[in-house]
Amino acid sequence: MTDYEHHDYDVLIIGAGGAGLRAAIEAKQRGLSVGIVTKSLLGKAHTVMAEGGMAAAMGNVYPEDNWQVHFRDTMRGGKFLNNYRMAELHAKEAPDRVRELEQWGALFDRTKDGKILQRDFGGHRYARLAHVGDRTGLELIRTLQQKVVSMGTDVYMECKVLRLVHDEHGAIAGAVAYWRPTGQFVTFGAKSIILATGGVGKSWKFTSNSWESTGDGHAMALWAGAELIDMEAIQFHPTGMVWPLSVRGLLVTEGVRGDGGVLRNSNGERFMFNYVADMFRAETAESEEEADRWYEDHSAGRRPPELLPRDEVARAINAEVKNGRGSPHGGVFLDIGSRRSAEFIRRRLPSMYHQFMELAGVDITRESMEIGPTCHYIMGGVKVDADTAATRVPGLFAAGEVAGGMHGANRLGGNSLSDLVVFGQRAGLGAAAYLEGGSGPRGFDRGEVEAAIVQATAPFERESGENPYDIQRDLQEMMQANVGIIRNGPEIEEAIVALETLSERVRNVAVAGGRAYNPGWNLATDLPSMITVSKCTARGALERRESRGGHTREDFPKADPEFGTFNLAHSVADGRWDGEFTTVRSPLLVMPDELKALLEEAH
Repeated sequence: MTDYEHHDYDVLIIGAGGAGLRAAIEAKQRGLSVGIVTKSLLGKAHTVMAEGGMAAAMGNVYPEDNWQVHFRDTMRGGKFLNNYRMAELHAKEAPDRVRELEQWGALFDRTKDGKILQRDFGGHRYARLAHVGDRTGLELIRTLQQKVVSMGTDVYMECKVLRLVHDEHGAIAGAVAYWRPTGQFVTFGAKSIILATGGVGKSWKFTSNSWESTGDGHAMALWAGAELIDMEAIQFHPTGMVWPLSVRGLLVTEGVRGDGGVLRNSNGERFMFNYVADMFRAETAESEEEADRWYEDHSAGRRPPELLPRDEVARAINAEVKNGRGSPHGGVFLDIGSRRSAEFIRRRLPSMYHQFMELAGVDITRESMEIGPTCHYIMGGVKVDADTAATRVPGLFAAGEVAGGMHGANRLGGNSLSDLVVFGQRAGLGAAAYLEGGSGPRGFDRGEVEAAIVQATAPFERESGENPYDIQRDLQEMMQANVGIIRNGPEIEEAIVALETLSERVRNVAVAGGRAYNPGWNLATDLPSMITVSKCTARGALERRESRGGHTREDFPKADPEFGTFNLAHSVADGRWDGEFTTVRSPLLVMPDELKALLEEAH
């Protein structure tokens, strides 16, 4: 084997977002050597784009809020497809993780009596999102990053991991990667690896995700022998900008609606009242104010209909557009300027105000935003044990968006940031316990390393072939059209056929130039992951013949109780990115009676 730069660690963490950083802190506190590898730069993880807040039942605004209510909300929002144990642990432990961040220096907004302020968000019974204006993700990363650096943790930036490698017994033993600026390869030996790589959104045309979100962690886990679950459950956030082009896909935080923003169609109607099933129709009210009052008095959640769960709001927007009541550029209007003062908006939503003023020339204190559903989050991911974040592959753990189960079929806004720190901490604990038990690799399969490098460098060996940007464009447009917010059987079947064609094209990618600073080559190494996760999403969408949460089938418009009893689990037989997939039904964990009683009480 050729000699490459090499590093050894007890725990290697792939990803430097909230989950990865929190896992690193936990492992370091237990005396383990820890390395963090990030595809981007430290501080630039996609976590910084989470604006509205982190959900935790602290009871600072509504004293009656507690973990039981938060658990119920999460299960109901996930349409009961959740791993109940993950939802339980999350609801119980999120308040401690928020207070921990405060102790480490996070500057949360405050109530008048000095407690951490909490705001409303969709699907939550009470105001429970701890926040820092509309910059909560940035503050989370700043706080965790400062803690990690102060502990002397090694961080490898602009380093792309290609593959996980095993020892002779099939346990995880390390990874092979390359430096993006130079193209030089590097290997890591690790007694355990924690995946914290985020999402998959760059496989869709309209997405709030940044360039890093190509499904690397999902794909590497699958190739290494782990299972993926619920990959058909993709959340399309209701409010991504559709116009101007300079901000298309950019997310408008749910905090805008939490602070009073409303949705209007091209007729100026506040249409969300029409989607409160069997309860109310906006046209029965003589004024918008009367409609607001009626809803607050009669609705179970006591929240305006704009704060229904994200999947419901996204489908309502989609219906308005399809029925000819959309905005000029295919969305609807989000209006806060007519309902709140300019001073209130600039104080509560400073990033939103400055971002759209600077990038798009839109003054949200006076103008409506033109928004529509955009691919935002994947609820599916690597199947893990709730308590330890362990996968079925010895030595491999996963936390954050790359892990499946916590959110079921639909994630509630604000649950993502608390998910990161709750299960990031548990992944660090799980890896430490794994090593304390005497586990760890007994070698390093250098053949796997060489195979990964041969595959990665193959595009340079071809004098002619496919342009990776053409493949990416075709993949994104096809997934948006065929496996988007509204799906049907024939279109999904077309997508599955198209993905096989795209796989063939990826095998023929050609890249010119050298490996240093070569964005075309960087994309070429991302494409196998993008194709892999897209195949899992399409296969799951075809198999789940119902509508549930973020998965909507036009030909099966209702939820089917039978499908609510299992996750769809994907595995790949031979570990190759273009290998054969299997999709099986994996029964949900059996919920204990005391938790069932909580859900029945809520119902």
